[in-house]
Amino acid sequence: MIDCKPMSTPLEAKTKIGSNDTPLDDLSYYRGIVGALQYLTLTRPDLSYSVNYVSQFMHSPTIMHLKMVRRILRYVKGTINVGLHFTSNTTLDLFAFSDADWAGCPTTRRSTTGYCTFLGGNIISWCAKKQHTISRSSTEAEYRAMVNTTTELTWLTFILKDLRISLSSPLILYCDNISALHMTINPVFHARSKHIELDYHFVGERVSLGLLVTHYIPTNDQVADLFTKPVSKTILMHFQDKLCLQPRPRLREGILLILVTQTLELSKTL
Repeated sequence: MIDCKPMSTPLEAKTKIGSNDTPLDDLSYYRGIVGALQYLTLTRPDLSYSVNYVSQFMHSPTIMHLKMVRRILRYVKGTINVGLHFTSNTTLDLFAFSDADWAGCPTTRRSTTGYCTFLGGNIISWCAKKQHTISRSSTEAEYRAMVNTTTELTWLTFILKDLRISLSSPLILYCDNISALHMTINPVFHARSKHIELDYHFVGERVSLGLLVTHYIPTNDQVADLFTKPVSKTILMHFQDKLCLQPRPRLREGILLILVTQTLELSKTL
C-alpha cells in the first residue's frame, strides 16, 4: 500500500454492505491491520469512526470489509503528515460535543455514540462506539450519547482535581437534538422517553446541581458528527481544524526555511 493512490475520506459517505460477502481465507491478516489502525486512532480522531466500524467485523470479515480497510490505508497515505496540534495559549474551560446516529447500523439497527471533549482549544478525548441496546427514538439515542459524554466529563474533572487544576466555570455539553436537551432540564416521561431507564437521568441530575450546562448547537457545527457516521470530503475538511489536526512540519523543510530567511536578511544588510 506504499505506492497506492491516496483517498480524500476514510470511508464512503454512503457505505453499502453486501456487495461482496465472500469470507476471507486469512483472518489474521485482516485482524492485524485493523489492530494496528486502532493504535493510530490515539492521535488521529478523524479515523475513530471508520476504524471502529471495521473493527465490528473481526469475527468474520469479508472481501468487502477488507476493501474498506484498504480505503482507510489510502486515506492515511494522503494524510500521513497530519497530526494533533496543541497550544498553550488557551483557557482551561472543559466542554464537549455529543452526537448519535440513530439506528445507523443496518444489521443490528443500533445507534452509534460519538463525542469529543476539549480543554480550552485543545481536544483531549474522543469516542466512536456502537450503543449496547437498540433505541426506539432518536431522542433516546441522543440522550444515551449525552450520558456517556457527561460521564467522560465527570471523569476528566477528577483528573484535573488530582492535578490541582480548578475549573472556573461549569462543564458545557453541546448537542444538536432539542428533545434530548429538554429532557436534561425537565426529565418528564412522555411517549418518546418513557422507555428510557431511570439511571439515564444522570445528566438531568448534574444539570439541576449546576455542575453541567447543556447548549444547542446546529448540526452543521456539530464536531461530534464525525464520530457517528461517514462524512464527505467537504465536511471532513471543515472540521479538521476544530479537531486540532494540522500538517506537522518536517525537519528538512524547517531547516530550508531558516536558511532562506537568513539569506534574505543577509542580502538586505549587504
